[in-house]
Amino acid sequence: MGMKRLLIAGGCGFIGSHFVRLMLETEEWRVINLDKLTYAGNLENLKEIGEGDQYRFVRGDISDRALVDELYKSERPTAVVNFAAESHVDRSILDSAPFFQTNTMGVQVLLEGGRKYGVERFLQVSTDEVYGDVENSVPCDEEHRLAPSSPYAASKAAADLLSLSYKRTYGLPVIIVRSCNNYGPFQFPEKLIPLMIRNGMIRKDLPVYGDGMQRREWVYVEDCIDAIRRVLERGNDGAIYNISTEKEYTNLDVVHLLCNLMAGETEMEEASLRNSMKFVVDRPGHDRRYATRATKIRKELMWKPVVTFEAGLQKTIRWYLENYEWVERVTSGTYRDYYDAIYVRAWK
Repeated sequence: MGMKRLLIAGGCGFIGSHFVRLMLETEEWRVINLDKLTYAGNLENLKEIGEGDQYRFVRGDISDRALVDELYKSERPTAVVNFAAESHVDRSILDSAPFFQTNTMGVQVLLEGGRKYGVERFLQVSTDEVYGDVENSVPCDEEHRLAPSSPYAASKAAADLLSLSYKRTYGLPVIIVRSCNNYGPFQFPEKLIPLMIRNGMIRKDLPVYGDGMQRREWVYVEDCIDAIRRVLERGNDGAIYNISTEKEYTNLDVVHLLCNLMAGETEMEEASLRNSMKFVVDRPGHDRRYATRATKIRKELMWKPVVTFEAGLQKTIRWYLENYEWVERVTSGTYRDYYDAIYVRAWK
């Protein structure tokens, strides 16, 4: 019997590239990586992997019906994991159109291909942001109502509902994972942690939204992809699984810890780093707190995070320090225009 075939959409992005490498560690899967290569999808994230019997890269958009249909037809994937998404809330506030094109319409195209060609498993990678702000309520389990606040979160919630409708209407074997914030190597420096590391490295201000008291949970990317693989291989058909550490930190907690750890890894002084913190105009509609429960995945699939937040941050800082050329390449050009729109011109 030959290898099973896994179509990974968005496999050149941050979490997707880690998952591609994980799934290629055994000879069980042939991986077909479909990625549009937008600013956050980078071939360098997988430059050590050569194409061959076990791996194929296809540049393309998940909302391109002809391309996706041809890919399903030629490769006949056993399973699909969809990481492909416009994923940054700030960008969705500046222009929401690309988010619905990719995150909702693109998912419909992938689902339709899965239905037409009979995939055995379709795993949609979602986010805890679909639950919305839970500042004054208990952490969310998988049955919690969806109340997305940003255009990004709304596009992901729509995709979740669409995926579940394909399960109910067509019997497509859909599973959804909703993860808390990921961090680790290869994350594009628009998200909080790599942004702070990069700015610290080049002695720029460390911009903190509002009062910095927004609360989030953080999972190291290798723990997250371990959870996703377990769900792909053993998760229950039609189920939703939260991926969470169940430990909350304010954004200020995160920045203070980063300053402390960066001082330990470099010749910079912690006091100097802290003094470069700058409170900036808050994100419009910024959710104060996300909090989820991961009881289901812990009990059913025996998953638990193994990397502590401090250890994960230290590994992440070291990676960015050792891969500064990668950071410089991915943050050239249009990144600077975006950065100025958010932090310099304050959403204008």
